[in-house]
Amino acid sequence: MGGGTHQTSVEGRGASGVYTWEEVQKHSQRGDQWVVIERKVYNVSNWVKRHPGGHRVITHYAGEDASDAFMAFHPDQTFVRKFLKPLLVGELAPSEPSQDHKKNAALVNDFRALRDQFKAEGLFRTSPLFFCLHLGHILLLEALPLALLMSFLSFLIQSQAGWLQHDFGHLSVFKRSRWDHLLHKFVIGHLKGASAHWWNHRHFQHHAKPNVFKKDPDINMLNILVLGNVQPVEYGIKKLKHLPYNHQHQYFFLIGPPLLIPVYFNIHIFQTMIQQRDWVDFAWYLSYYIRYLSCFVPFYGVFGSFALLMCVRFIESHWFVWVTQMNHLSMDVDYEKHDDWLSMQLKATCNIEQSFFNDWFSGHLNFQIEHHLFPMMPRHNYIHAAPRVKELCKKYGIHYEVKGLWEAWCDIIRQIQSQGRDSPGS
Repeated sequence: MGGGTHQTSVEGRGASGVYTWEEVQKHSQRGDQWVVIERKVYNVSNWVKRHPGGHRVITHYAGEDASDAFMAFHPDQTFVRKFLKPLLVGELAPSEPSQDHKKNAALVNDFRALRDQFKAEGLFRTSPLFFCLHLGHILLLEALPLALLMSFLSFLIQSQAGWLQHDFGHLSVFKRSRWDHLLHKFVIGHLKGASAHWWNHRHFQHHAKPNVFKKDPDINMLNILVLGNVQPVEYGIKKLKHLPYNHQHQYFFLIGPPLLIPVYFNIHIFQTMIQQRDWVDFAWYLSYYIRYLSCFVPFYGVFGSFALLMCVRFIESHWFVWVTQMNHLSMDVDYEKHDDWLSMQLKATCNIEQSFFNDWFSGHLNFQIEHHLFPMMPRHNYIHAAPRVKELCKKYGIHYEVKGLWEAWCDIIRQIQSQGRDSPGS
């Protein structure tokens, strides 16, 4: 099959190689990484550092079939394939299945057919009016007189701007991704004081491998919490007890929702921009603070303005944590299982009941299943995709879970409490 003869081949040479899945899976280590996209085998070992979406998201698929992830994240696949062409080292042997790790070929094909149907029906096309109105209501709130009313509305502006930057970050608004990138930097940088590249590199990992230990940064709890059914047992075997995990459902309220954005995210964003020398994002980041201070210091002084900012971040952080974790934290959390795209996303994700309030409050992330399956689909179309996604899941016996808003929030605490009881020292 020629796996050994091509192990040291340089990008663009030896493109006629034929490989088995076993041979491809050997190339999954740092510095030696291959991926398969639509049966074509690519050596991305040197490309990962130049990948605009960050090197980790590709690394998570090293030695695997990355076809569905590739199609989920790249709007202009013809353009992207120009970069893939010199990385080609061969293709899968004719005797090899298109799916690795004994995935259900019928399920994979039916999911891809559904995605193609949605594209043909225009569900990946944006309603300009929807996003213009959404951006307009944020800018209107920003333009209100700078008095107590404005101070009160600041956390509302930040939260809604957070959902809007999420749309631009997923390239789900414009036909040309360059406009999404530009507006993403404006909203997350100038309106929110954060970094677009930091968000991209972190968030795409979450979408590529949701709730997978060592691959999804959203479940990297820095030994503060233990999650899933496996981690508490693992900590018990290794006799790890950094905190009283049997009380984690209680101290979660003190260090989770209140501190994520004002402390952890703020430090990590600044640190990332400096380490990566991302001066473009840093300029957008500074523009937020220059605008904020010039508006509020004359009214509240330096200390008062800083206190107001921390108060806004504190409230926004609660909003963000409860919305983003209600779909994931109570779902399956485990190490890599090499599931197909549909099964992997449904294991880690649930929906919240649809209503006008839930749509607005969560930025349509109450349709988290559809968002994870089709991250570039404009959010106003999730409601149209959901019934057929549910039908596909029913066909293959995959649980499609929908919860009430309050139920989902309570499940977060119940799950954390249950996992804490199974941890060492409980």
